[in-house]
Amino acid sequence: MSSVVPERNESELTGDVLVVLRHAPQGTSWLREGLDSALVAAAFGQRVSLLFLGDGVLALLPNQTNGPLNQKGTQGLVEMLPLYDIDNVLVDKEALARRGLDEQTLLLPVRGIDSPAIATIFHRHRLVLNF
Repeated sequence: MSSVVPERNESELTGDVLVVLRHAPQGTSWLREGLDSALVAAAFGQRVSLLFLGDGVLALLPNQTNGPLNQKGTQGLVEMLPLYDIDNVLVDKEALARRGLDEQTLLLPVRGIDSPAIATIFHRHRLVLNF
């Protein structure tokens, strides 16, 4: 029986944990919880990559402070990522373009990726967490 997902060679892995962030910074706690999970994993020595998809790219904009329901903003968490050696920050180029954004306006240096590359990114991590 053949597998839909090709077998992964350990030498192909680029990270231990991929945290996928799909939700906007305001309105729910999903994005904040995803960032918290990434920081915890990194604190325990895991190689963490972040992938921002859809409305998740909005978390990378400056001035993400307290929300309308007095939710804590995400800017502080995003700015802490380099302190935890989380420097593999990936962003869906199409999500940026649909929102009229570009990589130069974001809080952190990011690597823009095209949609076809997303499956490869997923495949190159031992664990994928979706938020």
